[in-house]
Amino acid sequence: VQLQASGGGLVQTGGSLRLSCATSGSKFRITAMGWHRQPPGKQRELVATIADGTTNYADSVRGRFTISRDNAKNTVYLQTSSLKPEDTAVYYCTALELTHVYWGQGTLVTVSS
Repeated sequence: VQLQASGGGLVQTGGSLRLSCATSGSKFRITAMGWHRQPPGKQRELVATIADGTTNYADSVRGRFTISRDNAKNTVYLQTSSLKPEDTAVYYCTALELTHVYWGQGTLVTVSS
């Protein structure tokens, strides 16, 4: 399974970005998708997941970020808003097929103060 993330960039505090992640090559149904991020010098952390319409968010982004999925396109989105400098990170998308988690290459989001 290949994942291609896009939509990152430079944005000012309070701004918004929409991240996209398209998947291809899956042989079985992708049961869950998600977004993780890795801030500079820090460990990777979970941002949001979506599975069968159920969503979960990290406390730090709840109310500001929205994850959604287009099943027909096997694409997952992360709509971000009210961005803060601490949201600066490389954002990675993930896809769960059977028991294997696949990772995308990451897209950089930089929030300037």
